[in-house]
Amino acid sequence: MTRTRSKSVLGIATLLFILLPCRLPAAPGETGPGTERIGKAIEAIQEMAGLDEVGLPSKILRECHGIAVIPGVIKAAWGIGGQYGRGILCVRNKDGDWSAPSFISLIGGSLGWQIGVEKADIILVFKTKKSIDNIARGKVTLGAGVSVAAGPVGRSAEASTDIDLNAEIYSYSKSKGLFAGVSVKGASIQIDKDANAAFYGMTKIAARDILYGRDIQTPGVVDDLKKALEKITSRKI
Repeated sequence: MTRTRSKSVLGIATLLFILLPCRLPAAPGETGPGTERIGKAIEAIQEMAGLDEVGLPSKILRECHGIAVIPGVIKAAWGIGGQYGRGILCVRNKDGDWSAPSFISLIGGSLGWQIGVEKADIILVFKTKKSIDNIARGKVTLGAGVSVAAGPVGRSAEASTDIDLNAEIYSYSKSKGLFAGVSVKGASIQIDKDANAAFYGMTKIAARDILYGRDIQTPGVVDDLKKALEKITSRKI
């Protein structure tokens, strides 16, 4: 009797295994916070592409070495004020192609917020490779480790004599559908090692490996990000 019952249980278990759908674990980066963060960065970049006259100057975008997008930076009342956001950093190689994203965090003192704004997307446009190298090492303070200035906005701004030509990074904020140059001096950018490890499925992956061409497996959302970056940085004035 016991042997017959065991065979019946085994048969039912086998049948259920065949009939029930098998769900394999998702590949690194296909789902999760990293994918969501990249998706929000793509939305911010696509909005940049649709604002020729009042957006980021085409010339600056075409000549940049890298771009960081930190969506939804939150203004908080920490003593004299503060903000925190999480985003992505991508680098442009010598051939003009874009790297996979390294995840970053932005933490710092009071930024140059517009009146009435409590949340904004922060865009950083890197004019030099040196400034990106400094961040890839782990952490920098904007205005101390690297020079930064509020970026010019719109086509007419490209010829302005007020542009800080010595700055390594131009900084922008986007809120309520509008872009503006913004001061981010005193804020720090650091590599989000945990997010990189989770997204790429590699516990010891370094930011330099991601940004400078290590052969890593990336999901489709990374291709979408690269296409969005290519669209805004290849336009003619």
